[in-house]
This record gives sequence, C-alpha cells and structure tokens, in this order.
Amino acid sequence: MLQAYSTSNTCQYTFPSQGDYVVVVRAVTDPENEPDALPITGQTVSVGAGIQVTSSAFNSGASISQEFTCDGRDISPPLSFANIPSEAQSLVIICDDPDAPSATFVHWVLYNLPASTTSLSENVSSEATLDSGALDGINDFGTTAYSGPCPPSGTHRYYFKVYALDTTLSLASGATKSQVVNAMAGHILSQGQLMGTYSY
Repeated sequence: MLQAYSTSNTCQYTFPSQGDYVVVVRAVTDPENEPDALPITGQTVSVGAGIQVTSSAFNSGASISQEFTCDGRDISPPLSFANIPSEAQSLVIICDDPDAPSATFVHWVLYNLPASTTSLSENVSSEATLDSGALDGINDFGTTAYSGPCPPSGTHRYYFKVYALDTTLSLASGATKSQVVNAMAGHILSQGQLMGTYSY
C-alpha cells in the first residue's frame, strides 16, 4: 500500500486495522522521476486495538437509562475497561456532549485513576479525591462530579472517553477539561470511547 503526501513537513495516516505495519518514508526530489527518490530506513509501527469501553447499563449507540440522567438519580453509569496498556500509569475519563447548542458540553472529568482499574461501579463518589486517589475535575455545570445527560431538546450523543497515560497528571482537583487535555498531551498511550444517547 503506497500513500503519497505533498508536504515536506508532517503528515498523518489512519491505519485501516490493528496489526504491524512497516512505514517507509522516501524523499522525492522529482515526483515524476521515481528513481531519484531517496529511501529512508523503514520503521515498524504497531497499531493496537485501543481501549474497549463498555457498560452494563447501555450498549454502544443505545439510549442511556434515565437513572443516569438529570431526569433520574443523576448518577454515573457503571463502566468497564479492557486492553489497558501494561505500561500505563493512570487513566483519564471525560464525558461530553458534542450536540449541545453552543459548544461541546462537559459532563464529567476524572483523572489520575489508577491504571490497574478495570471497572467503575455506578454512582462514583462526588468527592474531590476518591478513595483510589483519582481526582474529579470541574464540569460545565460548575460541579466537581458527574452530571448526567440533560439535553434542552432533541436527541444528544454522550461520549465516555477513556485515556491511558504514561504518567499521572500534576493537577489539583477541580481542573477543567481543557487543563486536563493540555496536561495529557504527549502522554496518551491508548484511548477508547463508549457513546450513548439521550432524548429530551
């Protein structure tokens, strides 16, 4: 499979599936004259499956139970994680709604969750620091806790995103999503997500 790019700086390619690929970069002085291309040593790249995120409360793409929304108990749903990289040091969970009227709306920010965590039960504590040492960030409702789906109208999508990091974040509790995203830049080993919907 050959992929050409007309840039001398950076390029990005999405691999079609998991597995091992050999990436070879060739510097071409004259695109019309392939023999003038200068081969650069190939690099094997391993593309993993990513983190598998599931919930016993709803399936991917399905409706989120009222219990986990502002129309119910407004508690966090149970979540399970698989394929966490062995070298991971911590996990981050972000739940947001890209269908909000003005901008993506943040419902939950949780970081410095131990990388050994394979599941969270429903109704995770709203304490700033959990027993596991994980920290709650601030959501767009202004609270340091999970705040469930509460769309003003129509059907919205809610993404529960899980990131495995090669570090723990040097942030106090109450950090915003933007602060967490900036802090984990360059430290993401793998990621995955689960999407559920809810209608007004």
